[in-house]
Amino acid sequence: MDPLFRLNGTVVRDPEIEAWFSAPDHELRRLVQPWFEWMRVLGGDVREAMHDHAPTACVGDAAFAYVNGFSAHAAIGFFHGAELPDPAGLLEGAGKRMRHLKLRWGQPANEAAIGALIDAAYADIRRRVEAR
Repeated sequence: MDPLFRLNGTVVRDPEIEAWFSAPDHELRRLVQPWFEWMRVLGGDVREAMHDHAPTACVGDAAFAYVNGFSAHAAIGFFHGAELPDPAGLLEGAGKRMRHLKLRWGQPANEAAIGALIDAAYADIRRRVEAR
């Protein structure tokens, strides 16, 4: 079994993701949009796709992170988050691989720690893909 979560049909820029961020009455999506933009520019190998109604960033077809907006919070999730360094203790979840962090309006975000997690997730998936 391939431990990488692979998505078919990844592209450089997915119009469905642009529409997702532009949808009216979904203000919590605005909290994660800058972080998805961060993911997009990490490297020339970054691709994206909608998966389970959430913008998902990949290296090639191997998913490394996603963003989503819910009614009470927004989330940034990591497909191999259980193995990421998290000195700020932002990650939540108890599954075998995935972890996420939550963002809420009016609550400060540890931007340096979030950026470091995204960078680490990208570096991690690149190593995993190259090891194949």
